[in-house]
Amino acid sequence: MSRHSISTLIALLVAAGAAHAQPRAQPPDPTTFGARIEAGDYARARAWLDAGLDPNYVGDRIGTGLMIASWEGNLSLMQLFVARGADVNKLNARGETALMHAAWRGKLEAVKWLLAHGAAVNSAAGSWSALHYAAFAGHGDVVDALLAAGGDINARSANGSSPLMMAVYDDHPDTVRQLLQRGADTSVKNDRGDGALEWAFKFGRLGIARMVSNPQQFAAAASLPKSHWAEPVRSQPAGAPDDPLTKQIDELVDMRKVLDSRGMTNAVSSIDRRIARLRFQRAVANMDVPSALLEITARRSAPTDQKARLIVK
Repeated sequence: MSRHSISTLIALLVAAGAAHAQPRAQPPDPTTFGARIEAGDYARARAWLDAGLDPNYVGDRIGTGLMIASWEGNLSLMQLFVARGADVNKLNARGETALMHAAWRGKLEAVKWLLAHGAAVNSAAGSWSALHYAAFAGHGDVVDALLAAGGDINARSANGSSPLMMAVYDDHPDTVRQLLQRGADTSVKNDRGDGALEWAFKFGRLGIARMVSNPQQFAAAASLPKSHWAEPVRSQPAGAPDDPLTKQIDELVDMRKVLDSRGMTNAVSSIDRRIARLRFQRAVANMDVPSALLEITARRSAPTDQKARLIVK
């Protein structure tokens, strides 16, 4: 071997050793990752992935980069993460997929893109689905897209609720009508025995109550005393001082006021998205809880001799 060949070989070996010894790039912290992806920072996302970041890396709030991009409806970032190997059906800590995030936010194009790239339209039995989320948020166009892709119109959630019940719960009469026209089953009951009709009366939505019942059913429900439709009792009421989600929302609202006063519109938009996310988490956490009423009895002859009991359904 010539002297030139030996020197070339040595140079190659030294270069390879140096490359091997170079420390692997550190991943971003979850908060920074989540904030940059929410802001649509394509260049930063690509640089992280080029440096070896796991395409299923999880941010601090919503989930993976693909989930965050889907929440925002950012098709470019969605394409980037999937091209680098992101799992389109991966679940976050709350059992949510990228499709569920896009459905909740009403990002129709993101929903269609995910479905075209292998997203499962239905969840496992007894789990929340994208159709539940779309119905809960009242996004009729997304509901149509999911049903067209084979979405289960009577899917049962973790607590047994159907998409129709979710539309009733959040007062979306157009979505209720849409689901009924597509064949939604009004007889579905959740684990506590409540269905679409029960929720409509419980929340005082008589127009919806008529939609989800026949005249006989409506008349029977309407004849019951108001106490029968007691308001839900939450184990940690939304808005209670010790509710951690409410605390976070209140802090973000205060921050939003400051940013808005300074004309920082982009930052305000980002805060608005975080507030929407937290409010949704609080709504889901406080859904389907036992209803209760306080029954107090007394005799006219002895008004001070009272008895009380809490009836939980």
